[in-house]
Amino acid sequence: MEVNCEGCAGCCMDWRPLLAEAGDDESANKRRAAPLRDDATRAPLDGDTNFVPLTRDEVRAFLEAGMADALTPRFWRAADEHEAVEIDGYEIASVADRPVFFVGLRKPPKPVAPFDLEAESWLPACVFLNPTTLQCRIHDSDLLPDECSAYPAHNIALEQETECERVEAAFGGDRLVDDSVPEDLDGLLLGSQALGEKLFCHPEPEKLEGVIERTASGELTREDRADCLAIAAASSAGTMAISEYHYEWGREQALEESDSWVTGVLEEWESRHENSTTVPAAAVADAVETDRGAPETPGWDSLE
Repeated sequence: MEVNCEGCAGCCMDWRPLLAEAGDDESANKRRAAPLRDDATRAPLDGDTNFVPLTRDEVRAFLEAGMADALTPRFWRAADEHEAVEIDGYEIASVADRPVFFVGLRKPPKPVAPFDLEAESWLPACVFLNPTTLQCRIHDSDLLPDECSAYPAHNIALEQETECERVEAAFGGDRLVDDSVPEDLDGLLLGSQALGEKLFCHPEPEKLEGVIERTASGELTREDRADCLAIAAASSAGTMAISEYHYEWGREQALEESDSWVTGVLEEWESRHENSTTVPAAAVADAVETDRGAPETPGWDSLE
């Protein structure tokens, strides 16, 4: 497998608004994330088109690193009434009457110019994406999720369209250079394998009252996220069991005040997006992210 990632990062952001700006509303509305990054039969409550599901161990690692603010849960509408739990007026997908969810990375608005576009646009982009180089700030870190490091191999293995191919279709160029699947590919975690490992069950649906509505409106609080992160950290692979010890630990970690650069970056991007009348140059990320301690990225010249 070989991909041409320079100037792209299409898998790290929601670039549908670029299609809408170009007048291609039909393509913008049709464009959806790959099934591995979403649930193929159930509509998510949030609008993230390429949500990256983390494993239980990855959630724990982010909590230990003081980066709970980088994480967020994803819930789905139920496909049918037999799997549904009604909360806040929504029929939520569940297993044994326990609402199920993923945990993934948040996407604050950032000024980016992917696909060789001349001007930056405000787009929802991964908290770890450097807007200037369009490279991942944790690419060489142990925190990099397996799903990110394997992308798009899982999609290719399942014969599903990749984000690389969507970018090619919309903006031209060659992104998916070699679509061969690595022989040692693993980590798909489909079906029952995902339970407790990537797909988590909330044991108390009543505690989600208000949370589901805030999920749908994009207004989750830190407390909302902390409860879900704690459940994910306390889950057991292959079961719906929850470790009380790990739940208390996970919630404490998620609510603890952190000196991580992630927290300030999220808050400032949201503030700048809300209060700006123009789109700044991507280089403003030096002041917003790098000066707060975000890891540098190498650029592309050094990789040639």
